[in-house]
Amino acid sequence: MTGKVPPIYELRIYEIFENNKKNFHDRFRDQAMLIMKKYNFKISSIWESKSDKKTEFVYLLEWNDEATMKKAWEQFRADKEWIEIKKQTSAKFGDLIGSIEDRVLTKMDYSPY
Repeated sequence: MTGKVPPIYELRIYEIFENNKKNFHDRFRDQAMLIMKKYNFKISSIWESKSDKKTEFVYLLEWNDEATMKKAWEQFRADKEWIEIKKQTSAKFGDLIGSIEDRVLTKMDYSPY
């Protein structure tokens, strides 16, 4: 055993609206992901989930530890470019996101992957 601490994962679930879905995806793909990259966000995978009640945008992030995750989110949320992008897209399209769920996941030692 090397004593290496395993990474933690963060599951983010955003309620998105059908009438604004394209605008949300455009902003996330073309702008948010580029800014996240500046702060070393490691996005493992991205999904969309749809039920009778709502459409959700789901993505999984991998982090070295919780302190790194918290610092990166603070930097991202304070990023002047991101603040301006959110302001502009909200003025143009209205709300792109409803509720947000955020879960930190710790992998179990018996997990197959």
